[in-house]
Amino acid sequence: MDLELLQKMDVQVIVGVAVAVLAVGAGAAYLLSSKKPKGCLDPEKFKEFKLVKRAQLSHNVAKFTFELPTPTSVLGLPIGQHISCRGKDSEGQEVIKPYTPTTLDSDVGHFELVIKMYPQGRMSHHFREMRVGDYLAVKGPKGRFKYQPGQVRAFGMLAGGSGITPMFQVARAILENPKDKTKVYLIYANVTYEDILLKEELNGLATKFPDRFKVYYVLNQNIDFDDIMTDTEMWAAPMNKAMTDHLEALGYTPEMQFQF
Repeated sequence: MDLELLQKMDVQVIVGVAVAVLAVGAGAAYLLSSKKPKGCLDPEKFKEFKLVKRAQLSHNVAKFTFELPTPTSVLGLPIGQHISCRGKDSEGQEVIKPYTPTTLDSDVGHFELVIKMYPQGRMSHHFREMRVGDYLAVKGPKGRFKYQPGQVRAFGMLAGGSGITPMFQVARAILENPKDKTKVYLIYANVTYEDILLKEELNGLATKFPDRFKVYYVLNQNIDFDDIMTDTEMWAAPMNKAMTDHLEALGYTPEMQFQF
């Protein structure tokens, strides 16, 4: 696929890498409210949150739901930022790793993490051993990205593997805010179809917001880029320095990019 296609879209590009990684009802008004409730996070010290549900999504991916202090509590995580989670590896040594929840502050009373657990991953061991009733130590918020509704006409998102979690968080925040008309274009790369995380949730956003959200799944195996949806004007590749160099070569300055 020709990289020149990227030049045809006036978007700010967000490059996502795997640093981690729904309920709208009662908390939906949060996105519209000027008075935001105080969050539960502390940027200086770890706080513990109870695991109340664990759902196995595949052989190595699970969704963890953690309870907040009250049914109306919010985590207090700004859009596009992440949390630091603390645990112990297989040797009993402390490990800290950043993750991005797939929930927003409109999801009151709880937050969720979708975790891909790698065989040799130190923090993966901690999550693999977690059971309902256990507690996770969390600190935050962390991150440099700050999104303001309507700051650009469209966001172009490039994500690979578990790097989808910050993208999903930002996309939800944009699309579920009726005052934000920003369009979102997401290219999501994985090795195989089975590796795609949050597939149902992403397809749900595409169905609910057909004029504002489009997602294109790219696999590393047997891909013919010419077969990707003919109306797309974006291109995606594995998330690395080469990708950033390509974007800059096409005129996307460092100020127009953000790497999670």
